[in-house]
Amino acid sequence: MIDKNQTCGMGQDPMPYMTCLIHVLEEWFGVGQLEDYWSFANYLLWVFTPLILLILPYFTIFLLYLTIIFLHIYKRKNVLKEAYSHNLWDGARKTVATLWDGHAAVWHGYEVHGMEKIPEEGPALIIFYHGAIPIDFYYFMAKIFIHKGRTCRVVADHFVFKIPGFSLLLDVFCAIHGPREKCVEILRSGHLLAISPGGVREALISDETYNIVWGNRKGFAQVAIDAKPIIPMFTQNIREGFRSLGGTRLFRWLYEKFRYPFAPMYGGFPVKLRTYLGDPIPYDPKITAEELAEKTKDAVQALIDKHQRIPGNVMSALLERFHNKQKIN
Repeated sequence: MIDKNQTCGMGQDPMPYMTCLIHVLEEWFGVGQLEDYWSFANYLLWVFTPLILLILPYFTIFLLYLTIIFLHIYKRKNVLKEAYSHNLWDGARKTVATLWDGHAAVWHGYEVHGMEKIPEEGPALIIFYHGAIPIDFYYFMAKIFIHKGRTCRVVADHFVFKIPGFSLLLDVFCAIHGPREKCVEILRSGHLLAISPGGVREALISDETYNIVWGNRKGFAQVAIDAKPIIPMFTQNIREGFRSLGGTRLFRWLYEKFRYPFAPMYGGFPVKLRTYLGDPIPYDPKITAEELAEKTKDAVQALIDKHQRIPGNVMSALLERFHNKQKIN
């Protein structure tokens, strides 16, 4: 009778590599039938992987609700201080920013390149590409608050204001629905403001080709003309982290009909996310809103072309992150 280890040797019909490895591990750990356990583990992985991929995107929503709960507790605790302080929410913002920055570092190894382009004071309009879930923008806001001590206002879609429990979160982090006059007022007051011209439509319809879906939207350009400057922004691998089924005919029709993102999302992959800020677009008094909108779109597209592998690939993004990590270690 031939011993298991002998079949792994040279000069005989060899076992498959994995079978041979399992036999070696059985002897090493002193357990039997390790192959059965391995098969069972593979079966569980096969069964639960789809569930995990569908659940992880909603873990982000869970984190948002945890943030909201914390803000409510903070508000109750500090309600008496409101009459004596103009910065009631700064402590809450700093705590939340630190927590989200920690999540960004651990799960996505998040980085911002070009932070120096954000002014220490004074206005700036940040125009960004919208992923399936704009988690990169949450991370970016946290970085801005931690490193610059500034709150970046953001224009959000109307449906976000209808999500139960989100009103306090939107108030504390200065999200607005518009209109253009309000945006101009914010910039003229010297604040940072972020807008994604593609918005929810871009989140749903764009895919791993990273096509920009702005349509004929140019209101942001008129805002910039009235209160300059513009800084383009793009996050590498944002579509590999989370993906949406909104590009299918049914979910596109539902969105156009009801203006609500019914499309399911999946992902939550721990890919490397890097946010790149482009050079500020210089103000030209002779330029029209249409021309400025096209110029801004070209600037965002240039960031995509330079920093994003197209078409995006989840497995390649994962391998790139962890392979580079091994090199550093």
